[in-house]
Amino acid sequence: MEQLSRKNQKINKVLTERVIQFGEGNFLRAFVDWQIDKMNKEIGFDAGIVVVQPRPQGMLDALIEQDCLYTLYTQGILDGKLIKEHEVITAITRGINPYSDFATYLALGENPDMKFIVSNTTEAGIYFDDSEKFEDGCVESYAGKLTSLMFHRYKHFAGAKDKGFILLPCELIERNGEVLKETILKYAELWKLEKGFKTWIEEDNIFCCTLVDRIVPGYPHDSIAEITAELGYIDKLVVVGEPFNMFAIEAPKSIAKEFPADQVGANTFIVPDLAPYRTRKVRILNGLHTAVMPVAYLMGKNTVGETVATTALNTYLTKVTAEEIIPTIDLPQSELSEFADAVMERFSNPFITHYLMSISLNSIAKFKTRDLPTILDNIEAGKTPNKLLFALAALIVFYRGKRGKEDIALTDDAEVIAFFDTVWKKYDNTDQSVENIVQSVLQNTDFWGIDLTTIEPIEKQVQTHTAKILKDGMDAALLEVLY
Repeated sequence: MEQLSRKNQKINKVLTERVIQFGEGNFLRAFVDWQIDKMNKEIGFDAGIVVVQPRPQGMLDALIEQDCLYTLYTQGILDGKLIKEHEVITAITRGINPYSDFATYLALGENPDMKFIVSNTTEAGIYFDDSEKFEDGCVESYAGKLTSLMFHRYKHFAGAKDKGFILLPCELIERNGEVLKETILKYAELWKLEKGFKTWIEEDNIFCCTLVDRIVPGYPHDSIAEITAELGYIDKLVVVGEPFNMFAIEAPKSIAKEFPADQVGANTFIVPDLAPYRTRKVRILNGLHTAVMPVAYLMGKNTVGETVATTALNTYLTKVTAEEIIPTIDLPQSELSEFADAVMERFSNPFITHYLMSISLNSIAKFKTRDLPTILDNIEAGKTPNKLLFALAALIVFYRGKRGKEDIALTDDAEVIAFFDTVWKKYDNTDQSVENIVQSVLQNTDFWGIDLTTIEPIEKQVQTHTAKILKDGMDAALLEVLY
């Protein structure tokens, strides 16, 4: 059986290189590269992607070995239909390792056709390191390398206003485009680059803030033999992704003409304000994960799939979404309900095993970000979000570190785990000890940023739910909340 190549796939079309991409990992290949490939094939977008390896070690060599081709295998449920399909993505034209060939990397800036810069260098990827020097060439940081490239382009085209880039960072940090721009300006200041360059960065490049959403498990280690037999060729870079995808871009409407993914059904849209869409994703998708995790785990479930297949837990997810989360988000009801339905489909994906314990990582900080704002918005509106307060009680019990006779391998900051270890040592099966534990947790301003005991009726409700869970078990406590 042959390895995937342009020869055996009979791919001869030469694309115009218009995209510089920092990152060769699973997510970008299953998300942005797929969208560009779709535009190329369906509407003649004619955009080739040059992949830049952002770190000294990467998988660029493996990509080049396959003529920059790979297979996207889409598996899951979309609009009630089971999807299982594959396609060869052909949008990547070549790859460059700037650590070994910095001159070729900089030469990308000399190409007048280059228009887009895409990146996904992880949440920690956009940072500023004041020890890096311009004369060092290929520095370690992504933003530093990008500053060098953009300065080279600025000089090559003598600061031409029409040679700026459209930047689409996909890092999962808030206001990612603004953060990237600010970091580049810091490097420009550190390296004492000319004032005109800073003006060009500010005025002639468009740094878009984005929100990306697609579950991409990556290489299918467990089923690659079966997939290879189905494909009929060897592909060392198969990437598995779910059918659902969303790419929200905060930018001028003109960007839709430059990047017309909306014309090929890629669920990409340009918006004037990303905040409502970020709120939608964080409160519904991420918020549900964090809220249901301790409830389901303490009921003996281990995966998201098991969770949604359990009637009481499925009902909990549905009710908490409709009754307590959606009313707090400033978007059309129909749009929110449609998104929530899609989330439930994604949770039910039979091809993805999503472990609750992986979701449990740093749950206190996640609850503060994802669920506490919803609780506070409900209370401000005069409503008691009883189901989310139940989730908070379940989280407190989860941090006891016990599921029946089984120890729970809690994963959080050492200070968080030490705090819960201390408060739960004082539990003696009395109502008073439960009240003390709940009060201590809710008063911990390091966790929540505020003293939650000062906000009615949080303390009373969480105490009631915690006592019920400890006395009667999670199953019985959940049923009482639901019905």
